[in-house]
Amino acid sequence: MEVWKKIAMKIAGIVFLGMIVLAAVAFRIYWYHNMHWYDGYERALKRAGAEEKQVVLPDGSVINYGEVENEKPALLLIHGQMSIWEDYAPVLPKLSQKWHVYAVDVYGHGGSEHDERLYRLDVNGDALIWFIDHVIGEPAVVAGHSNGAITAAYIAAFGGENIAGAVLEDPPVFSTAGEGWQESFAWLDTYRTLHDYNQSDKSECWEAYYLRRCYWGQLFMCDAMPGIADYAQKYHEKRPEEAVKIGFLPSKIWYVFEYAREYDFAYGERFYDLSWNHGLTHEEILSAIKVPCIYLHAKESVHENGTYLCAASREQAERAAACIGDRCRLIETGTSDHVIHTVYSDLYIDAVNSLQKEGENVKREFNHAAKRPWDVPGGSR
Repeated sequence: MEVWKKIAMKIAGIVFLGMIVLAAVAFRIYWYHNMHWYDGYERALKRAGAEEKQVVLPDGSVINYGEVENEKPALLLIHGQMSIWEDYAPVLPKLSQKWHVYAVDVYGHGGSEHDERLYRLDVNGDALIWFIDHVIGEPAVVAGHSNGAITAAYIAAFGGENIAGAVLEDPPVFSTAGEGWQESFAWLDTYRTLHDYNQSDKSECWEAYYLRRCYWGQLFMCDAMPGIADYAQKYHEKRPEEAVKIGFLPSKIWYVFEYAREYDFAYGERFYDLSWNHGLTHEEILSAIKVPCIYLHAKESVHENGTYLCAASREQAERAAACIGDRCRLIETGTSDHVIHTVYSDLYIDAVNSLQKEGENVKREFNHAAKRPWDVPGGSR
């Protein structure tokens, strides 16, 4: 009997050791995947054949953009706050099968002009209308994410005959124009924290400062956040030229730290005080859209304390769609994940592709019409 007990104990010990080894290997793979999340983006950009370019506008400002060149209808992609054009990398290979893709850095982001005089909805919107007219040079469907979706709505409303359609990906409609703004998740989590950081002595890096004070952390991981913030600060001090990476957390929580290195924090101040709208209301922008439009809405989510954990409520999304009218189709996702083009990539691609016929029809009419010669200042396409 003793022999069998010893054998059983040995087997149990081996199994236990094996489980520890497997857990260690699994965690190592998990850590590696989180630390190297951008590798997949680089592979996708290479598969799509995306090239980074720049153009200088008549006022001397620079727009940086990525292009996947072909003879298909034109698609303009506009990223959201604290992002860059490469954020669309995961969907570029499939999108470029049907579209000639242009993905821009908005002012204050990436390689585009960093000048806070340009950080206004109409200023950036007009610059991108110029981009469509002079760089793309033919009708385009415009698709934007988050506040980039509001910019896309502005372009769809006021861009003229070269706009074939629009995809609005989870825009923060009405809230970023003042409706319950200081009670919104975006203000509580990002813009208040960013403003406070701009006013601080910056004794710690932005990443640590944010993690120590972010609203989602206070709601869901309050006890853990000080330690995570300390880790971020130590990481920054050891590698000051790198974006902070936190291998033990899912990269979707902190991946924007990569983009923040090319972000002008003065841009966020325009949302803290709502001056980005520059006197425009969202109602007047949405009501002026006359082209086919798809509104992709991340499902409403409300915390038990009453805070909306989403860019827009269902009511706000329906109201926005009603402003656009019969030209708009509202599609809601199954969760409140804000970055629909990565979390629901197939749905996003299908939505964009559903407007291709519109793009082809407008392009056909355009090609049969008399064109004026485009003069692109400061560079070539």
